[in-house]
Amino acid sequence: MPRAPIPAPLRALPWVLGAAGVLSQIVWVLLPEDVRDSATIASVLVMTAAGASHAVIHRGAAWAAGLYVPTAAIGFAVEALGTATGFPFGEYRYGERLGPMLADVPLLIPLAWCMAAYPMLLLARRLASRRWSVTLVGAWTLMAWDLFLDPQMVGEGHWAFVDPTPALPGSPGIPLTNYAGWFATGLLIFWVLDHLPRTPADDRMPHVLLLWMYASNVMAAAVFFDRPAVAAWGAVAMGLTVVPWAVQVVPELLPGDRRPQPGGAARGIDRARR
Repeated sequence: MPRAPIPAPLRALPWVLGAAGVLSQIVWVLLPEDVRDSATIASVLVMTAAGASHAVIHRGAAWAAGLYVPTAAIGFAVEALGTATGFPFGEYRYGERLGPMLADVPLLIPLAWCMAAYPMLLLARRLASRRWSVTLVGAWTLMAWDLFLDPQMVGEGHWAFVDPTPALPGSPGIPLTNYAGWFATGLLIFWVLDHLPRTPADDRMPHVLLLWMYASNVMAAAVFFDRPAVAAWGAVAMGLTVVPWAVQVVPELLPGDRRPQPGGAARGIDRARR
């Protein structure tokens, strides 16, 4: 049975939340340093809410729970393991400015994993059809995003590595083991998430958010934080998946485009391909 039409106010909610999240990131660089931590927390909360509301409205509460619950659980478990043992990222410690903590992990951090996982799953499923390839594409994109994230957060003092070597040239403070840990965690997350049904939906809002995540991080690293090497590493690594994906989705974002939004193969066909 086809789903009932979504009321306009509900369709608008993810867009409103997404716009608020983007605005919070734009004004961050203009804010006094003593309120930037609050803006960082607000940005993660609102951007996560934007994706979650879109998933619930367009794919249903059960589908959304199937994405956000395991992603948050895996993210928290791996971070708790990391702060306790140093595996798999390398030994590091969180500061105390990102809100309440549990097991030495700010509770905001699992939401950051969730914030990225939803649009990146849609990207991976657009570019790949088999579970192993979706898993690899998603994990790579997640790890490549961290090429931007960790230098900024370490620079702001939100966490620090005990031994940040060896590191990428021009991106000191973060050991290569950290990126290996992100990739390994991404493999687990996206392998789990690709068990979700491929439900067709209007995915323009999460597409816009992922485009913003890519473009804004390149610009911020290159211009506002004066880290050209970070901008280059992230632009190239994340661009390996984002650019071919963007070639497909950007025309769907243009006014007047009425093509149906691809949602992947039907569940039975998808299983057969695997």
